[in-house]
Amino acid sequence: MALHSDLPIHRTGVQLLTIAVKAQAQMPRGVKRHLGDKLQHHCMEMLDRMALANATQQQERAAHIQELLKHQRAAIVLLRVGHDARYIPTGVWSAAVQLLDSVGKQGGGWLKKTSNWAPAA
Repeated sequence: MALHSDLPIHRTGVQLLTIAVKAQAQMPRGVKRHLGDKLQHHCMEMLDRMALANATQQQERAAHIQELLKHQRAAIVLLRVGHDARYIPTGVWSAAVQLLDSVGKQGGGWLKKTSNWAPAA
């Protein structure tokens, strides 16, 4: 079994967390704690779920991947709100959305592969 840190989805997640930290630093003081902290929290949860999914199998793995995708969707919403309110610059928002899209595709593929797995009878 590969280390979770070797997975492409994990590397993408680390890039996303790095962008979230940079985005929070650029936010106005009034929203930095609320919006920035929540965005970082969802990124950290995604990384945690990636590691847990890699360490488990079948239904438990599928549950972790579904939680990963839930946090991915929440991060997209937070980024949209931050960008629409002009708290997050367009370049930062664009890069983060591309990474979140990649996490969603990789996670969806991982979930599909996990769901198609059937134990030997």
